[in-house]
Amino acid sequence: MTELVTAPEEADAPPGESPEAPETARTAGVELRFPTVRDREDALRTRLGLLAVGEKLARRTIMWGWLGPILMAGIAAILRIWNLQHPERVIFDETYYVKDAFTLDTFGYSTKWEPVDEDNRNQFFNVGDHREMTDVAAYVVHGELGKWFIALGMRLFGVDNGLGWRFAAAVAGVVCVLLVGRIALRLFRSAGLATLAAGLLAIDGNAIALSRIGLLDVFLAALVLAGFLAVLKDRDASRAHMARRHAQPDWWERPLGPGTGFRAWLVVAGVLLGAAAGVKWSGFYAAAVLGLAAWLWDLNARQLLQVRKPAMGSVVKGGIPAFLALVPVTILAYVASWFSWFTHENAYMRQWAVNERAAGNELPRAWLPDSLNSFLEYHIRMATFHSGLDSEHTYEAHPATWLLQIRPTSMYWQEYTDEDQQALCGADRCIGAISSLGNPFLWWAGAVALVLVVWMASRWRDGRAGIILAGYAATYLPWFVFWNRTVFHFYVVVIGPFVVLAVVYAIGLITQRLALASTWDPEGLASTRSFRFPSPRRRRGRRARRRGERAAELSSGVVGDAVLTHTVGEILDDEAHLSADAASPGSPKPRWRPLRRLTPPAPPSDLDPIDARSQRIGMV
Repeated sequence: MTELVTAPEEADAPPGESPEAPETARTAGVELRFPTVRDREDALRTRLGLLAVGEKLARRTIMWGWLGPILMAGIAAILRIWNLQHPERVIFDETYYVKDAFTLDTFGYSTKWEPVDEDNRNQFFNVGDHREMTDVAAYVVHGELGKWFIALGMRLFGVDNGLGWRFAAAVAGVVCVLLVGRIALRLFRSAGLATLAAGLLAIDGNAIALSRIGLLDVFLAALVLAGFLAVLKDRDASRAHMARRHAQPDWWERPLGPGTGFRAWLVVAGVLLGAAAGVKWSGFYAAAVLGLAAWLWDLNARQLLQVRKPAMGSVVKGGIPAFLALVPVTILAYVASWFSWFTHENAYMRQWAVNERAAGNELPRAWLPDSLNSFLEYHIRMATFHSGLDSEHTYEAHPATWLLQIRPTSMYWQEYTDEDQQALCGADRCIGAISSLGNPFLWWAGAVALVLVVWMASRWRDGRAGIILAGYAATYLPWFVFWNRTVFHFYVVVIGPFVVLAVVYAIGLITQRLALASTWDPEGLASTRSFRFPSPRRRRGRRARRRGERAAELSSGVVGDAVLTHTVGEILDDEAHLSADAASPGSPKPRWRPLRRLTPPAPPSDLDPIDARSQRIGMV
């Protein structure tokens, strides 16, 4: 039920006071001050989950919001880079990506290898002998950007040792730790929770293992995380712009709501997510989901601003500009990541269109330039390969089992027989193993925390929980569409940061480091309540809780379209004993009683009404 408080007719002005006041007015003992544009903007920013204009986090929070994650990134660097050359040979799928990276750096495109011994395909490459390399272009099914990162490490430290072909992956893993800390600070505004998030990812087994092996997935994780952070920055920047425009006196003339301004951070996100797709196509899934999330956040913002046509406004003023800022940039960034393929005519299928025309065959999409036509045909064949990849594998794992770490991937298994190695081991039989197993306590706690996040997002409309769910949706849900393909557990390195955020969010609520969000404070910025698990009397106390939210909105000083300078008790005097009565045994459920109706005076002539409701104080 919606309660409205309107004022009675204006009382006579006291002797010696002018009845005309440009900023304040007195009615029935209640002093009302009409808001300035700054007041309205601050109120709208709070409603949108932003800090007030000019307000910043405490200096200590800002400082440790950087220092804490940086310290955790330093610990992560030690865990990822120390003894990185071990194992001193190519392991697992490094046999594909490392050698592709080397030929890509040598010829400008990936080429085939002709192993002398099929049972020992890397015996020469492990010692820096490349006699098995050819100059015949190879058919590869992933983008080139991740291999360029690997090649950069080999340029720095050589191609005959594991440090060279794993260094870039280790750096990407450290960057992930720093990024998740910064994302946590933006979400929770707590340096302690940001440091905790970075620390949990720094010591996670899956993140460490994938940072110490020359695969592509950790590069994908770093770029997706960076793109996610850019989308969050765009969310805040666009909401700040909307609050500023919506606070103007002429906002009623815009039924679709305010515009969002130039989406610079969304352009940055497009570059990063396009680069992520240039590593693996999973980056496209993340770009699609985060683009949808950006539109939903825009729709939610317009609903919070109470514009007259939020749905249409989210499409016209939010969705279309967001699409133009994100999608074309993502595609261009992805195509640009294939720059080497375009500049080398001997690359695989680079001359496909030319050869088809020379052979007299009918050329599909003949209206396209030959290079783009060949590029598109190559990608059609890549998509066919990926969609048909359903062969059985010993370590394949269904996505439903990933979060519980049921079937981790074995990447290395070696039994040591050397006496010196056994002496270091301290046992008669020593085995070295590398797997994608994450920290069980973190991942199992993450499964429980995910349930809490879903509940908080759906029941309490907590914006922080919704943002974490957007991360899960971008990195985890798409795999259920391809559940029948051959997929592996180590793909969760991209999901891990959001598992960490879910766990830290739950810890923040339980330890009362985070405030519980409410309908008028979706980010939990102004609320002083902390999270408590619901009691059996939750339904009985729902109305009392709503009444408390309304009272808190009044006490904040901004209600509807007026700023109040009186206390809540002066208006709710007939409600003062409801809480005490409700707590008495056997008392009936409290009900809302009609509040005294207070009508504020007309606004000054130089201040247009905010909207049609500017003559009353509304509480929802």
